[in-house]
Amino acid sequence: MNDAKKALSMISLAQKAGKTASGELACEAAVRSGEAKVVILSQDASATTEKKFSNRCFYYHVPLVRIEATKEEIGRAIGKGFRSVLAVCEAGLADHIISLTENISL
Repeated sequence: MNDAKKALSMISLAQKAGKTASGELACEAAVRSGEAKVVILSQDASATTEKKFSNRCFYYHVPLVRIEATKEEIGRAIGKGFRSVLAVCEAGLADHIISLTENISL
């Protein structure tokens, strides 16, 4: 199993545990409130979305990673529609996801 599939599996576990925030508004709220332990961008997220979350995650000191998965694959992993951005709010799973992905922000 490659790293992207492992990361998607961790995302799926986080969703089942109720420890995710998906979509731009929910992710922004999770970052601002301090709940988000990592924010994940899909490989096909727009440059605008990347810039917006890069700035926000830098300001709030939340790791931002890009996963080698499409919006569709992330949505499927959490049982929802397309998602270009997702926050994981559980520290253990977040740490594992960070170790599997490319960190693009501090």
